[in-house]
Amino acid sequence: MDFVALNIPVANGAQAEILVAELAEFPFESFESGSDVLKAYIPQERLADCKTEVDALLARYGVSGRYISIEAQNWNALWEQNFPASDIEGRLRIRAPFHEPAPEGEPEIIVMPKMSFGTGQHATTWLMARGVLDLGLAGRRGLDMGSGTGVLSIVAAKCGAVHVDAVDIDEWADANCRENIAANGVEACVEPMLGDVARIAGRTYGFIFANINRNILLRDMHAYAAALLPGGDLLMSGFLEADVPAVVEAAQAEGLAFVASASRDGWMMVHVRK
Repeated sequence: MDFVALNIPVANGAQAEILVAELAEFPFESFESGSDVLKAYIPQERLADCKTEVDALLARYGVSGRYISIEAQNWNALWEQNFPASDIEGRLRIRAPFHEPAPEGEPEIIVMPKMSFGTGQHATTWLMARGVLDLGLAGRRGLDMGSGTGVLSIVAAKCGAVHVDAVDIDEWADANCRENIAANGVEACVEPMLGDVARIAGRTYGFIFANINRNILLRDMHAYAAALLPGGDLLMSGFLEADVPAVVEAAQAEGLAFVASASRDGWMMVHVRK
């Protein structure tokens, strides 16, 4: 699969974060932010369907982008160059197979991201992973909605969850999730499921993770609440600080009580409970 890198000059990190949030509504599968440029990666075959809308979005922000084709065989080398290991406060290390192992005594999980989102380096994944570590999942069953690499499902399994449904709409993410759960030896308790929120109809969970984006969270909040057992926890991320009131209001409208929020690099995580 060939990819296209959209290179966008940015004035600062804040502008880059806003553009990432906006572009996440399109089929971009990864983002890389430097000091003065944001790179957004999208499968070449999917660019034609949204290029006009993307260009209009950039124009609204007064910026323009340059599209550069990337051959598929160069993608893994790009990841190895730009994907660092992620440390969650010394409590967990998320790394790729080509990184050095965690220091002795520090738990770790191994993730080969390929084209899927969820390496631990992005602020939203970091926030969610820390939230999972703090949740107390031993013996509980849950859902990882928009699972990407499966990283949060794997963390939950390592924390004692007895079963996690890992749902993602993207076929590549589903395949990558299967590889990663096998690499971490948690096939027995993590079940990848290809599809959207309709896949969870009739299922119930003690916890739900949804690291997606604001619009999808608002759209699917009713389904999350319906699937959550009384006393169950919903952790959400993929949105900025300005979006927190709308997310919390939507959750409360479904009978979910606000528990806590956390921030990192302008991105937010919200924890609610049924």
